[in-house]
Amino acid sequence: MGYLRVGLLLALISLVCAETPDARAALDRAYELLKTKDYASAIESFQKAIEIAPSNPSTRKDLAYTLLKIGEAEAARDQFEEAVKLDASDDHVALEFAFLCYETKEQVKARRIFKRLAEAGNATAKEAFENVDVPLREGIARTSKTLELDPQNFSAHEELAHLAEQRDELELAREHYEKAWKLKPQRRDLLLDLGRVLKAQDRMDDAEASLLAASRGAEPRIAEEAHELLPARYPYVYEFEKALELDPSNIELRRELAYLHLAMSHAPEAEKQFEVLVQGSPDDLLSVAQLGLMRLSRGDEAGAMPLLEKVLAGSDDDLADRVRSALHLPKTLKRREEQPRAQVSDEAKELAAKSLEKGYLKDAVKYLRVAHENDPVDFDVMLKLGWAYNIMKDDEEAVKWFNVARRSPDEKLAGEANRAYKNLKPALQRFRTTVWASSTFSSRWRDDFTYAQAKTELRLDHVPLRFYVSARFIGDARGAVDARAGLGPQYLSERSLILAVGAATIPWRRITGWFEAGEAFRYRTTEADGGRIVPDYRGGLSFGKGFGSLLANGAHGRFAEMNLDGVFVSRFGNDSLLYAQARAGYTLRGAEGAKGFHGQLLWNFNLTADSKSQYWANFAETGPGFKFQFEQLPASLLFSVNVLRGVYLINDGNPRRPNYNELRLGVWYAFSN
Repeated sequence: MGYLRVGLLLALISLVCAETPDARAALDRAYELLKTKDYASAIESFQKAIEIAPSNPSTRKDLAYTLLKIGEAEAARDQFEEAVKLDASDDHVALEFAFLCYETKEQVKARRIFKRLAEAGNATAKEAFENVDVPLREGIARTSKTLELDPQNFSAHEELAHLAEQRDELELAREHYEKAWKLKPQRRDLLLDLGRVLKAQDRMDDAEASLLAASRGAEPRIAEEAHELLPARYPYVYEFEKALELDPSNIELRRELAYLHLAMSHAPEAEKQFEVLVQGSPDDLLSVAQLGLMRLSRGDEAGAMPLLEKVLAGSDDDLADRVRSALHLPKTLKRREEQPRAQVSDEAKELAAKSLEKGYLKDAVKYLRVAHENDPVDFDVMLKLGWAYNIMKDDEEAVKWFNVARRSPDEKLAGEANRAYKNLKPALQRFRTTVWASSTFSSRWRDDFTYAQAKTELRLDHVPLRFYVSARFIGDARGAVDARAGLGPQYLSERSLILAVGAATIPWRRITGWFEAGEAFRYRTTEADGGRIVPDYRGGLSFGKGFGSLLANGAHGRFAEMNLDGVFVSRFGNDSLLYAQARAGYTLRGAEGAKGFHGQLLWNFNLTADSKSQYWANFAETGPGFKFQFEQLPASLLFSVNVLRGVYLINDGNPRRPNYNELRLGVWYAFSN
């Protein structure tokens, strides 16, 4: 009982000390920053609190949720994992951790947690476990049946191994990774998979042999992952030998063992390894030279000279000079010819293409720069550098390469570079002015409506907001229509020029927030309007996304688009409105004549609603439409024709019929500098 009391006392002390005054201050600061949505600073404060009091699971949980707000799923997952370690009884945090594991491709770990929580009676975890486990079970059964019919099917062995590993059937996974490896021993990524499974089975000697083989002679990414799973120390001789038993054709692995023997003064063992290397790879001049020199050093001139003469006749002049020096011969006086620049450039471009294909962007940039240095007028390399930097989110560097690539004599290449340059350049300017205008004719109102805006934005480095001044025009030709039931005229637009200052967020996952304050100058007023100049406050969120073949030069095929806008407008009685628009259809091929006429056949789905339930702001519309442009005219000049059937969703106070038909003709144009 005495030991129990001491343990309880120590636990109580640790809980009391888990949150020091400094940690509490950092936490308070973090929560204040969360209220203002300054997530980056809040994260720094949470991290500071964790440094002071690392054993507080609540802090890690709150940090994880904050990281999720900025899209850092992997970092959030790691914090949830730490919180679970600190408080294994918190099933909610464990469930959050499991879902994030699944989203970040750690399915094995996710399945284990779902299974544990499901067995404890958690219904959500049980459902999630079944969603994960059923496809694995079915996949294992399917591929097992395939292997019964075709035991030499490499793809089936590989797939079965992956499925079994995800389902924690480690012995089944090991068996089929080994079989897949034997069928294709050049696939050293399978050795990485095999080593990972053996390590999970606690078969450390076998695991290290497999990982050691994968860490030598494989592509850089595989080798790096294998290194991370190996012990930090340098491998022992017996570990190299065991790895070679598994992968006897691994030249890099065997050469490293041979040099290890040399370093340990084990000359006979080293010579044996070099003999195997030369037998398996007679063109490996470095191993040929080393074996020849070793034989020469022990007096076997007959065995050494054929090897050394082969090196002297080879293309490696530096290696040949080393042999000449060992044989006390004069060094060659011939000047080594440089590799042609064009050949270097082609090789670098080939390596860059492979790196881009596999997603190794930094390697791709390195090889593309080598290619550019050797062929400075290769515009294709410049364009690829632009795209590589663009994918890496380094748009300032990308726009430089697009700028030079658009001077290419190849019109197609120059056109692609020019479009990329024009898309990126405006967002990087300190000041950017955009102007857009839209004119729409409505048969329902027998009126033409015009909307236009000119806006100049200020971009500040490392500030996630764009500050702007704007002038917006909203008006119509007709002005007003007579309402029924003696309600007086109904005005069809705001009939105003609005001058405002505002701020907008940088788009995040296609979402933009904005707010502005200004004054509206009415160009047509009545006594009911309350004055010619009135305050105008607006703000909202917008989201837009397109799928498939959108209306752009050369595109054709199916497409879909959607736009969501939530807007607050003070002039409508502090009302908030939601606009949802969706279009789907088919983009036609552009015509060669008629200035490149290019159109879309589409169907519209529109919904408008507001927070005050006013009839004019709550309606749904649907109907066919046609949108078109001319490819030889500015891309932002768009025309549209829509035939819509609409219904008011709220009819209290509606002086018109609940349904309507409308022909809507529109023109849109925009430009920026």
